Amino acid sequence: MASSSPAILPISNPQTTTTTTTNASTAPIATPAFRAFLSNITDTVRHGFSQRRPWYELVDRSAFSKPDSLSDATHRIRRNYSYFRVNYLSCLAAVLAVSLLTNPFALLALLTLLAAWIYLYLFRPSDSPLVILGRSFSDTETLGLLILSSVVVVFLTSVGSVLISALMVGIAIICAHGAFRAPEDLFLDEPEGAPAAGFLSFLSGPAASNASAVAARG
Repeated sequence: MASSSPAILPISNPQTTTTTTTNASTAPIATPAFRAFLSNITDTVRHGFSQRRPWYELVDRSAFSKPDSLSDATHRIRRNYSYFRVNYLSCLAAVLAVSLLTNPFALLALLTLLAAWIYLYLFRPSDSPLVILGRSFSDTETLGLLILSSVVVVFLTSVGSVLISALMVGIAIICAHGAFRAPEDLFLDEPEGAPAAGFLSFLSGPAASNASAVAARG
């Protein structure tokens, strides 16, 4: 009597689907930490703009006059800076934006560099090493590659000259306005003898709390 061989049952391997789903769900743009980062950036910028001074005070022609001396111009710049620092930062950002929009290569290079930092380092899962051409890179090696790429993009291309030129133009506009705008009609929130706040001091509080929130959710 011929013995019948047992039937061979097909075996399904669900690992491919599971792995694909896991990789898709761990993309940096889909992580809660990345969404919290964007939300915190939005809240910080909104908080900063809420502290800006009325623009009509910035361009009030009746308040402009020639400074009596260099020390008077320096005093005016310090006083106007303390009062209009959010407006000054907005003007500087506008100069940078116009400069980058008129230089598409610099804008594209900076956006690519920013995306590389976000995707490859800031929000890349720690259990997913960077693999390029079959070689796996550790976090330290990835950081070194990103720093080297940043140096090359900023200092060895036209990006650096575009940024430096825009910053110099923006700072020159701010200093000229601060020197010729008489601050006698301004009501400062801080006393005269108080130390000057940093240019981004209005972001220090929200930025610290936002960084802690992102780190906690990461």
